[in-house]
Amino acid sequence: MQKRKISFSWNDERVRSWIYQAIILAIVVWVVWYLVSNTMDNLSSRNIQTGFAFLHKEAGFAIGESLIDYQLTDTYARAIKVGLLNTLLVSFIGIILSTLLGTLIGIGRLSSNWLVNRLASIYVELMRNIPLMIHLFFWYALLTENLPAPRQALSPIDGIFLSNRGIKIPVLEGASLLWLFVGLLIAILLTYVITVAAKQKQRKTGQTTPVFWISLGLFIVLPMMGVLLSGGQLELIKPALKGFNFVNGWSFSPELAALIIGLVLYTAAFVAEIVRSGIQSVGKGQWEAGESLGLSRLKTLRLIVMPQAIRVMIPALSNTFMNLTKNSSLAVAIGYPDIVSIVNTMLSQTGQAIEAVMIIMLAYFTISVSIAILMAWYNKRMALVER
Repeated sequence: MQKRKISFSWNDERVRSWIYQAIILAIVVWVVWYLVSNTMDNLSSRNIQTGFAFLHKEAGFAIGESLIDYQLTDTYARAIKVGLLNTLLVSFIGIILSTLLGTLIGIGRLSSNWLVNRLASIYVELMRNIPLMIHLFFWYALLTENLPAPRQALSPIDGIFLSNRGIKIPVLEGASLLWLFVGLLIAILLTYVITVAAKQKQRKTGQTTPVFWISLGLFIVLPMMGVLLSGGQLELIKPALKGFNFVNGWSFSPELAALIIGLVLYTAAFVAEIVRSGIQSVGKGQWEAGESLGLSRLKTLRLIVMPQAIRVMIPALSNTFMNLTKNSSLAVAIGYPDIVSIVNTMLSQTGQAIEAVMIIMLAYFTISVSIAILMAWYNKRMALVER
């Protein structure tokens, strides 16, 4: 079909469309310019400094938990980095645990066992109808007020201690720790390659490959080889009571533990509903097809139903994961030093509110967009390809 030439007149709908869009764009630019200029004039009239030069000044406040070294003499930029890493830690752990727990509960809601079905339903209705802030306050109070002091700490498993100072767990230390992670990384890469090759083989020949057992062997053998080849300098360091608190090991403070528990239990209820609806979206004929092939209900769910249900669940899970990340900002209510808490402290010292809010907005925007891009990539990989 031959393209119609553009007639630069009001009667051409394309020209009118361009004019309308140009007018709207000009209005938006004018509104933004007015708001920015008015804000800058007001700040200037009140002798309030603007800009981000303050980030290179000494912070001068302590941070209770940090994944990297931090001292009082470090800069505000370093403090913000600490808060961002703390937020990422909570988000990562929360997404993993809430997905696992939510998947189990979602499957439980469809169980033919009356007790399992009812318990899963009660969990979902109870958890998602209680505000997240109440969850956090409840678990924080439980961990700080109802657990004993370190000297009387509970130890359900050897090396793990529960007290009102938090949860202490053993940690691996030694020169071979790096090689352990190198082995894990190689195992992950090889697992991906084997999974792709197994799918191609199945499409061509119909033969299946025991990917799970091969991957399990890689995850056991390769890290052990890395440790042995590097001299086996690896030791499990258990927490030990010294004075009024524990030393060594890795600790979950009451604030971090309460935040993760609250976020996971709350978000898992929404994940469970997504999993339930995704499984129910797959026709009953797929279950019958699995039974006709002699597969058990569990194998039918894992091999036939779940791969199809995941395609329905991914968009909703993306929103849920982003909500979990943004909900982690409620950590400020129980004193966990996330990005919001640290920037609020910075704001109270510098008085630069606009820059502080922009830093928080940029941090959560970046994390949320990263999650959205990753889930969109995964969704594209899982999408059905028409031939």
